[in-house]
Amino acid sequence: MNFWQGFAVITVAHLLAAASPGPDFALVTRQSLVHGRRAGLLASIGIALGLSIHIVYSAAGLAAVIAHSVEWMTAIKMLGGGYLIYLGVRGLRATPAKCDDRSKPGGEPSSAQAPTLSGSAWRQIGGGFLCNAFNPKAPIYFLALFTIVLSPDLPLATLAIYGVWIMVLQWLWFSLVATVFAHNAIRGRLLAMSHWIDRVFGVAMIALGARVLMSVRDV
Repeated sequence: MNFWQGFAVITVAHLLAAASPGPDFALVTRQSLVHGRRAGLLASIGIALGLSIHIVYSAAGLAAVIAHSVEWMTAIKMLGGGYLIYLGVRGLRATPAKCDDRSKPGGEPSSAQAPTLSGSAWRQIGGGFLCNAFNPKAPIYFLALFTIVLSPDLPLATLAIYGVWIMVLQWLWFSLVATVFAHNAIRGRLLAMSHWIDRVFGVAMIALGARVLMSVRDV
């Protein structure tokens, strides 16, 4: 498989994987609806950066070791499930959004404005990073992807290009998700229900986390 064939396969495969519902999608959707486009975009950056963890160990040939190791998969599932439950509990405990977080005339919601990077911004990025880095399905997915297209035998430059492109695709997709759900026509109608959005997000994350933890016995 030449460079461009591999590039095409990676593009199609990863867009399909990114678009499938999961913790990353739930996180970006929730952040965009409750806190605005800026929060969703920052979470998208963190999610894309989180892929670097999986790309590096996969390129090093460790994906196969992790995917076939009971100890590693158990640890990853415990960490991933625990983090999803933590996110869910935070969602359930979230306080209702203030009413003044609505759109300004002729503009976007006030929370979607982009002030200088702050501690809160880094927390948004960090939350997205951890959500993706602790995804217990990632080792199996990247093992399959690297088996089909990538391998440690590929030139380092090719591996780097493919890895960066996967991260760019991830960022582009979730940036689109953030932009759509933060649009005034959508967010304006749902902002009054932000408290319930947090609740639904919390229940979904706890259910996902519990499902991951229950799958530990199947490793």
